[in-house]
Amino acid sequence: MARISELVHYPVKGCAGTSLRSALVTPAGITHDRTFMVVDGGGGFRSQRNDPRLARVRAGIGDDGARLRLDTDGFGSVDVEVDPGGPRLDVVLHRKPFVGVDQGDTVAGWLSDVLGAPSRLVRVPDDHERLTGGTTPGTSGFADSTAVLLASGSSLDLLSARILERGAEPVPMDRFRANVVVSGWEQPHTEDRVRSVRLGTVELGYAKVCIRCVGTTVDQVRGERSGPEPLRTLAGYRRADEGGVSFGAMFAVTRPGSLAVGDEVEVSAWGEPEQGLGGRLAEVLA
Repeated sequence: MARISELVHYPVKGCAGTSLRSALVTPAGITHDRTFMVVDGGGGFRSQRNDPRLARVRAGIGDDGARLRLDTDGFGSVDVEVDPGGPRLDVVLHRKPFVGVDQGDTVAGWLSDVLGAPSRLVRVPDDHERLTGGTTPGTSGFADSTAVLLASGSSLDLLSARILERGAEPVPMDRFRANVVVSGWEQPHTEDRVRSVRLGTVELGYAKVCIRCVGTTVDQVRGERSGPEPLRTLAGYRRADEGGVSFGAMFAVTRPGSLAVGDEVEVSAWGEPEQGLGGRLAEVLA
């Protein structure tokens, strides 16, 4: 029986995640997931692609979302009284324009010191409207695309075995920054075939596979790039026709609710893997 083995949310995009035992899920994903984003002086989003030190910034937020605390080794911590009505800034996320609510000079100065470059922290506006694409449309905060990223332990097991065959060190699941990790699926990459699924009282609809970037090469503890894995190995069996390599799948929230570690994962509709992935995976498993 498939069950949720891990739940994680990322209050500040690109920063360290927080493990949860249970969570409420809104149309935009797990509560407070990617609600905040660090931007540069021109409003462009910062991520581990170019700022791997973000991985060392830990973010804690209360259930009501009124206070945010950031901390990292060597720079202490900063408390933010979350301001939903502050000045609005034009921001850019993957070449698309959005609006963020600036959270003030104190946290901006702290982040600028940590990252060694001018930075500011913005929050998703209360009137944020964003339509995400894929097979099932939805919405999200400042996530790269769709609201929920789901991955399975069996997918990581296969990847780890393939990396070991190369004589390299396997990477942990935190490299993929999933919101939901599922155990109990024997077939690796079963998440690619899920089209509708219920977890707790939450229902999700499949949007697309998750194309992975250089951020997966960042050690989440040290905040440093650590070599070509897992991208090098994924390139051997997880290339997508549209380009890049994939690991995990993106889902839109079709019914908000609550979920918890240990909840059963009940799939109500299945499909075929996206073109370009099924055949390569079948060859690996044969």
